[in-house]
Amino acid sequence: MDKLTIIKVGGKIVETEKSLIQLLNDFSKIDGYKVLVHGGGRSATRLSERLGIESHMVNGRRITDRATLEIVTMVYGGLVNKGIVAGLQALGVNAIGLTGADLNIIRSEKRPVKDIDYGFVGDVKEINLPMLYALISQDIVPVLAPLTHDKEGNILNTNADTIAGETAKALAGMFDVSLVYCFEKKGVLMNEDDDNSVISHISKDDFVRLVEEGVIQGGMIPKLENAFKSLAAGVKEVVITSAEEIGEDSGTRIVLK
Repeated sequence: MDKLTIIKVGGKIVETEKSLIQLLNDFSKIDGYKVLVHGGGRSATRLSERLGIESHMVNGRRITDRATLEIVTMVYGGLVNKGIVAGLQALGVNAIGLTGADLNIIRSEKRPVKDIDYGFVGDVKEINLPMLYALISQDIVPVLAPLTHDKEGNILNTNADTIAGETAKALAGMFDVSLVYCFEKKGVLMNEDDDNSVISHISKDDFVRLVEEGVIQGGMIPKLENAFKSLAAGVKEVVITSAEEIGEDSGTRIVLK
């Protein structure tokens, strides 16, 4: 099967001009088919502040009321997404920016209210595999914003890590998929105060132990849980690394055993 690389990159990287330029240059040099999934939370928070709309976060997840939904739709689906697409086009990469509503690429359901009411937040239920495959096979590079829809007319704010993982799983039967989570650190660190203490490999047993020891915590836990689910569904490899080291044999490789 042909190789497909799915890069998920955090908002901090795509929202800073210098790091965005480097990211797009590195991404453009990746061989084979590729997909880019991005965040944009810091820009959404800044715009909310300018408009006098308070941002509420729980465990790193944004509570999305109606006003916040309008903000994230503008920022994720507009400002950030189209800036990335324009940058890639300048580098000769024929990219198309998409939310989940465009071409019905990603359908989700509003997260049910349990202990916390997250508001207009979606949990992914279906990836439109035929449409994604049609785009990718024509050398069109999808740039996916962290927004989905419920097919009832509602846009839903959706975690970008989850979108990347679900997209990787959906495409794993048609490509040799490599899923790369990029952020500002060089990988998963044994010591958060030492940027060079990268853990080279993490198995499921390692993950359980490292969580118990408090080495892995916070937002890294769901990121790794997504990684293991992706591998179990047939994704060839999952790597967590820094945006500066895309395409290099570095970072933390996630393995089942």
